[in-house]
Amino acid sequence: MKTINDFNFADKKALVRVDFNVPLNESFEVTDDTRIQAAKPTIIKILEDGGSAVLMSHLGRPKGAQAEFSLKHIVEKVSEVIGVQVKFAADCVGAAAEEAVASLNPGEVLLLENLRYHAEETAGDKAFAEQLSKLGDIYVNDAFGTAHRAHASTTIVAQFFADNKCFGGLLAKEIESIEKVLSSGEKPVTAVLGGSKVSSKITIIENILDKVDNLIIGGGMTYTFVKAQGGKIGDSICEDDKQQLALEILKKAEEKGVKIHIPVDVIGADAFDNNANTKPMDVTTIPDGWQGLDAGPETLKKFHNVILDSKTILWNGPLGVFEMESFAKGTIALGHSIAEATEKGAFSLVGGGDSVAAVKQFGFGDKVSYVSTGGGAMLESLEGKTLPGIEAIQN
Repeated sequence: MKTINDFNFADKKALVRVDFNVPLNESFEVTDDTRIQAAKPTIIKILEDGGSAVLMSHLGRPKGAQAEFSLKHIVEKVSEVIGVQVKFAADCVGAAAEEAVASLNPGEVLLLENLRYHAEETAGDKAFAEQLSKLGDIYVNDAFGTAHRAHASTTIVAQFFADNKCFGGLLAKEIESIEKVLSSGEKPVTAVLGGSKVSSKITIIENILDKVDNLIIGGGMTYTFVKAQGGKIGDSICEDDKQQLALEILKKAEEKGVKIHIPVDVIGADAFDNNANTKPMDVTTIPDGWQGLDAGPETLKKFHNVILDSKTILWNGPLGVFEMESFAKGTIALGHSIAEATEKGAFSLVGGGDSVAAVKQFGFGDKVSYVSTGGGAMLESLEGKTLPGIEAIQN
């Protein structure tokens, strides 16, 4: 795996694909700079070597050159995070971009205009990728969030760089972290899969059953498994057409010697509402008119023990409806368990939209080993797919 550490960027222009698809408020100010912070070490390494960095990214899903999606809105925030005044090019290809790159000196950073102002970007157009390739001597892909897309800037452009292409620090870390969970991690390996639907996690479950020792199932998926085994789940969320699949997963896990851990009790509520009446109840006897919205106290003790016995942990998906305070306790408790295991030497990887949101919301970001920056890309990696953005560098 070639990374930025295999290159000296002295007097070179690095064409860096970053993921600066950041949230903006109504005044076009960046409200969460996590993705910019994540790219900082790669950019700093290039500058410290004596090179210059040409940054390309998308922002949102513009239809043509819509002003509200211009990357000029984030120039000041990127400058502030990196500690260097960033220059801006009014286009990402053509004369404006080429002139801005030509006048770039070592130690300087240039941000190109939104790649998706051009339809050729998402179409993976080769001629457009070739135009981009003229803007750098070395191609660096540091955008894990878009590594699962075969777009011009994430995949096709790499063809024009022969051996002069590599992974940025962030993307290299993402690959290493997923590798640890799926192949090289110390055993026992435990995967915690939460969220509402079995259907959205089925390919992940099928791919990781050969790689894990424990599979903890939580969140809304719980009730499909419980009902499939004859339990009464009241008004809890359930994918009735996936009950047979749930039984097949349990059987496969047993054949492979994987222990599956399903909640034994839940916090039941008489409405999907933060102010509903709630009480702990056995997961197999939820009365009609009630629904399970969080993991119960006995379940959390059981999960805690499994996590503390683990050396490698993957967390993807919450244990309850954590957006409502009344049903956030299970997800918070799980976070504490994973943090404690990490402190004792386990490797923990958190990935997937909701669990990343929970980790940020409840302050676990620096208490786990790694928080993935790419939702869809992370999920596709866990499904065992080779991501085009990664393959393009390795070929």
